[in-house]
Amino acid sequence: MKTVEIYSTPTCHFCDLAKHYFAENKIEFINYNVAEDQAKRAEMVEITGQLGVPVIKIENDIVIGFNKEKIAELLGIK
Repeated sequence: MKTVEIYSTPTCHFCDLAKHYFAENKIEFINYNVAEDQAKRAEMVEITGQLGVPVIKIENDIVIGFNKEKIAELLGIK
């Protein structure tokens, strides 16, 4: 199983879609609430150069936004 991390905020619709997608596909993930966690917010900006969420990290790959097709490809979901 690949390590999946999501940088999100509680009010982000696309963050919720991504988390529901992971749950539906039984993909375990680590959620970082960047609205409250300043260190993780700084880490996210360092990785992406921007503040937009969600940022999804799958092993060493970064997906900005909820790109269902790319996420499925990286996780091997059909």
